[in-house]
Amino acid sequence: MSLRIWPLTAALVLAPAVLSASQAQDNAEKAQAVSDQNGMYFDAEGNPTFKILDGGVVDWYTFSGYRRYHADCHVCHGPDGMGSTYAPPLIDSMKSIDYANFLAIVAEGIQDVGAGKESVMPGFGDNKNVYCYLDDLYIYLRARSVGGIPRGRPPKKADKPEAAKDHEDACMSG
Repeated sequence: MSLRIWPLTAALVLAPAVLSASQAQDNAEKAQAVSDQNGMYFDAEGNPTFKILDGGVVDWYTFSGYRRYHADCHVCHGPDGMGSTYAPPLIDSMKSIDYANFLAIVAEGIQDVGAGKESVMPGFGDNKNVYCYLDDLYIYLRARSVGGIPRGRPPKKADKPEAAKDHEDACMSG
């Protein structure tokens, strides 16, 4: 089940760590949508995921994630999650980060210091333009990481569900 109403305290309890190599990598089969709740799709484990509808139409949350990613994340992580000289490609990282760790990393940030190099991602837990859309970002990046959608703006999108409108209103005004 998705954390559409963002409980920031849950993210603060989670350790922002990448899954160990022994844990299964995400792939297109694992990311397949098996259920739908008010226009948001979920995989067999209950994690938010993407859905390509008839005619190549992407679900609303994938499209919204694309928009939010390119508003706040691409500056460091490059267009379409491809990485840059400044930050790693998220289409690679997402294959080994589960939903809970993704939420924690984005909310709290992460720091990697070693071999004379320091990599720091700031936390976005206090930025409503990011944390109100964490599911959308996760869904978009998941779709990109498993090859579910190509680079670039999705050409067709589903209409915005009422649940998305309600969540946005509640989160942005709260």
